[in-house]
Amino acid sequence: MAVERGITVKKSEDFSEWYTQVVRKAELCDYAGIKGFIVFMPYSYEIWENIKEFLDKKLKAAGHRNAYFPALIPESYLRKEADHFSGFVPEVFWVTQTGDSGLGERLAMRPTSETIVCDSYSKWIKSWRDLPVLINLWNSVFRAEITGTKPFLRTSEFLWQEGHTAHATEEEAEREVYAILEIYRQLVEEQLALPVLLGKKTKAEKFVGADYTLTMEAMMPDGKALQMGTSHFLAQNFSKPFEIKYLGKDEKDHHVWQTSWGVTTRMIGAVVMVHGDDQGLVLPPKIAPIQSVIVPIYYKDEDLRSVLAKAKEIANNLGEKGISVYLDDRTEYTPGWKFNEWEMKGVPTRIEIGPRDIAAAQVVVSRRDTGEKVKVKIASLPEDMKKMLESIQASLYAMARRQLEEKIATSKSYEQFKQTIEGKGGFVRACWCGKPECEAKIKEDTGATIRTVPLEAEEPFADCVLCGKSAQHVVYFARAY
Repeated sequence: MAVERGITVKKSEDFSEWYTQVVRKAELCDYAGIKGFIVFMPYSYEIWENIKEFLDKKLKAAGHRNAYFPALIPESYLRKEADHFSGFVPEVFWVTQTGDSGLGERLAMRPTSETIVCDSYSKWIKSWRDLPVLINLWNSVFRAEITGTKPFLRTSEFLWQEGHTAHATEEEAEREVYAILEIYRQLVEEQLALPVLLGKKTKAEKFVGADYTLTMEAMMPDGKALQMGTSHFLAQNFSKPFEIKYLGKDEKDHHVWQTSWGVTTRMIGAVVMVHGDDQGLVLPPKIAPIQSVIVPIYYKDEDLRSVLAKAKEIANNLGEKGISVYLDDRTEYTPGWKFNEWEMKGVPTRIEIGPRDIAAAQVVVSRRDTGEKVKVKIASLPEDMKKMLESIQASLYAMARRQLEEKIATSKSYEQFKQTIEGKGGFVRACWCGKPECEAKIKEDTGATIRTVPLEAEEPFADCVLCGKSAQHVVYFARAY
């Protein structure tokens, strides 16, 4: 891929161009030959695998099992839940023929899997003994994003995890919705080092087909919000049209209660945006494919063998201690060139070792987040590296938390509200009367939507920011990706 090396714009001056350069030059993605689609290159896919590994373990520990459903969904399935169908039709890719023969019914390229899953659940679930059904999917989905695309954030195909569960009672299903949101929070805040606002979507912003949607909302440096994951209470909105019923202990038929939930590869884009700097990526250690890179330093060919031998010994020792390490032993590139490359790729730490270091039984370790360099004794290196990686993870989260807090403003008047949205952006904390008309008018005027109604309700501090009538909720508005 012929791409000029090095970031040529500053993050603070041209955020969009900076982002595009980072994801391309750090070799996270390439543009595919189909408009709106990208190639996930090995480095980004490895990040996704680390995310997947953490989440997969959490979900399995909570009783979920993985399965796979077809990527093609009959149109008649989508039509069974009217709101769901109308909400997704504008984004659907349709398959209308095989070879030269037309199909009797259009098939949708999977925009989400509720309907195809429900068809199977209607056959699998017969008795209370069959419940709950806790199934998770790892797949890709297709939603037509032909204009305004952005790698990882808005593309026509993306990777995701989607869960689909069926329960005997409403209470059990609702517990699932909230339990999943907490697992998602752990993933995003503790692994990706991204702070989020937790809350509920309004009726206008919820998932089509759900009774309500819980959400995690992050804030990007350009003042736009990014939805990081959602958990939906579907109630019986799908079980009734799909006739998913079970015979209860009372010998009566009951419709199941359902949930669905998901996170996507847009999280990779959020990590790039929030943590990256003018040199490229800055990856949190817990999701970094490589946590430490070793760069041998030598000035005479006769030093090469001894330096590489010690470097390999260190690499093996760190690997045995559970640290993901890569020895860059390429001789065709200078150490300085390697420094720049691994900084671009956001590797959390770099270990430099040369003849003098070997003689002193030490190495030089650099932190990617701060650029700080320290000398570390080889004998204590594994323990010291683990402490440094923990420090980097915590430092990245703390810095992102400060950035989030700086991008939350409170507005009591509509003029102040509009000035903030048009100016620095970010979340605007405001009071809302609860009427859809006010919500729609604000969106029409400013492009800002209610990103979340906090789970822990806040006491209204003013009247509705638009109409001036008595407020029912404190909500967080923002423009969003």
